[in-house]
Amino acid sequence: MLVVVPDEFQYLYVQNDERPVVKIPADVLRAVAAPVRKITKKTQFLIDDMVRIMKKASGIGLAAPQVGVSSRLIVIAPDDMKPMALINPRVIREEGEQIGQEGCLSIPGLYGDVIRAAYIEVEAIDRRGNLITLELEGLPARVVLHEVDHLDGVLFTDKVDPKTLNWRDPDGPDD
Repeated sequence: MLVVVPDEFQYLYVQNDERPVVKIPADVLRAVAAPVRKITKKTQFLIDDMVRIMKKASGIGLAAPQVGVSSRLIVIAPDDMKPMALINPRVIREEGEQIGQEGCLSIPGLYGDVIRAAYIEVEAIDRRGNLITLELEGLPARVVLHEVDHLDGVLFTDKVDPKTLNWRDPDGPDD
């Protein structure tokens, strides 16, 4: 889906120190990210940077491609969870269905309803190199699925119900 940004939201699409998240139509957002082969100091710095950027942008999830790095790495912090890094995440089970409104730090100001699994199991490597399996439902499941999509070059606008798309100031009051 082609997204045409209204004039009054163009200011959100500037990428700078204040707004470091990569925005559409950047090519990195449509590329399949490469697996992380080894967890290095550079990986640790990237994780820390991503958590900082996610918090600064008031986000609850962020994928490495959104900071210009084509690596299979996401950070999540939904529902007051402590920020967590998932390296090479792989969804191994999905159940049920939930419909919920999503937005994206790479498409600021645009929101719409997306159908996702209600429950997932995801395997990943944590920042210490341990293989972990998480069972998530509700918002945490939605966040992981949204971020894993980023690793495959898929945006929420590819899955959204177009009738529900709406523009609003991400810094303004919620509807």
